[in-house]
Amino acid sequence: MSKSINGAMFTNMVISAAQLLDLNKSKIDALNVFPVPDGDTGTNMTMTMQSVVSELKQSKTNRMGEICERITRGALRGARGNSGVITSQIFKGICKVLKDETEINMRIFARAMRSATEVAYAAVAKPKEGTILTVVKAMSDSAQSLKNKDIEVGFAEMIEAGEVALEMTPQLLPVLKKAGVVDSGGMGLVTIFKGMHMALTGKKVKGVSIDDDVEQTPAENDFTSADMLNLGAIEFAYCTEFFIINIKKKTTLADIDKHREKLIEMGDSVICIGDLELIKVHVHTNTPGKALTAALMLGELDKVKIENMLEQNRALVKKYEEERKSIGIISVAQGDGITEIFKELNVDRVIAGGQTMNPSASDIADGIAKVNAETVFVFPNNKNIILAAEQAKALVENRRIIVIPTKNIPQGFAAALAFDPDLPVDENHLNMLHAIDHVADGQVTYAVRNSSMDGFNLKKGDYIGLNSKKILSKGHDLSTATIKLIEKLKEKNHSIINIYYGADVKEQEAEQLQIDVQAMYADCDVELYYGGQSVYFYILSLE
Repeated sequence: MSKSINGAMFTNMVISAAQLLDLNKSKIDALNVFPVPDGDTGTNMTMTMQSVVSELKQSKTNRMGEICERITRGALRGARGNSGVITSQIFKGICKVLKDETEINMRIFARAMRSATEVAYAAVAKPKEGTILTVVKAMSDSAQSLKNKDIEVGFAEMIEAGEVALEMTPQLLPVLKKAGVVDSGGMGLVTIFKGMHMALTGKKVKGVSIDDDVEQTPAENDFTSADMLNLGAIEFAYCTEFFIINIKKKTTLADIDKHREKLIEMGDSVICIGDLELIKVHVHTNTPGKALTAALMLGELDKVKIENMLEQNRALVKKYEEERKSIGIISVAQGDGITEIFKELNVDRVIAGGQTMNPSASDIADGIAKVNAETVFVFPNNKNIILAAEQAKALVENRRIIVIPTKNIPQGFAAALAFDPDLPVDENHLNMLHAIDHVADGQVTYAVRNSSMDGFNLKKGDYIGLNSKKILSKGHDLSTATIKLIEKLKEKNHSIINIYYGADVKEQEAEQLQIDVQAMYADCDVELYYGGQSVYFYILSLE
């Protein structure tokens, strides 16, 4: 049995975890609490872990410190949805302990699990039991009593404790009990650790292949505004790329590895890949001449390219600062019609995402960085994206970022309409918060399984109407379910009913609904817009 884990083994364990999670993501997605087609926990956690794998594959080091740094960075930048964000924090906590070790036994891993639990709980403003947090805490508590066990045995028993906690989640969270499912995030976490244990015990994950041959080359000249505003962030000035050809006969594969280590000492963003036929090199360095001279020891140089990134940056900064404005807005949305409406409401950038595809913290940060403004408002427009939006703040420098906690598209529209470019930031902030608190919203979709919830006995295929809190209507046809939902949402003071129809609704069908609703509410203006969104046939807002 394995008595300890070294850097190479830990890397394999994390890759195995990503593979097993990918294999089971659909099952995890299916554990979604609401019987609507928006279960994406498995997908979010998988994409988070695949971001980690991508980071790991950019370096062949076996040094635990660098491995942990890459895992932490990859998980953070790839974190998607609440489940992905919490997963990233669990690995951050684990790596916080492991980074200073070379050989990991169960005693050390128990400390890492305690750290993982602390960091994960700290990441959530209001931690709830019956979630992924409960599962990681149970595994951590178990690990503390397994310190003297062999790592393989201790790891297996720790996973068993996680499975027991997972089965108990419906008892801790009533909404899970009503839906008859365990927590999806907790299931994802158990799957991750099972994948790690498989690698630890020499087993292979079958049925999934993460391509090892994809070359991870950095994008050329891909400067964000965050880079532009911080010249000091460019530690190494020269982007140096070349091929080594006609490799000398005395050169060995070990020499290529040694050359990679030399490059690491010269700079960062190092890529040195190939074989005894052709080697590709990329490095950011302040001494490109040294990099070229060292390469001549292996063979001849070809297609040499050296670019001064500082000079490129200076030109971009000058142009950027001339165009900078006071306030910018980004919004998360899905559907070409919805996207176009946000743009008409002066939103600077729309990030693709929503119910079935939560953008990562990195995606949101990239969007923020591309808005040339001193302050940027962010509209997540989905409760499962708010935490990732908050985490994106840590990834962008040199601007104030304010997340407006919009939980749906109508709230996003309300916040955008409340914006006045002539008002100061703080006043706009208050106006937006006030606006989203006075939105009556609804969505119409269909049940993906038989279920009993919120007083409704639902059959698979039933059309259902819901707001951000619960199911309010159902019907055997789309129009009936939608009209019943409007009846539930309508209050005396409402004078406008906005209907946004999705990609799966025909225009004439939507127009007929508008006519029917207008006939029912003659004192209201009923407005119809093409949204183009998936998942929801109709999105409604009443004001």
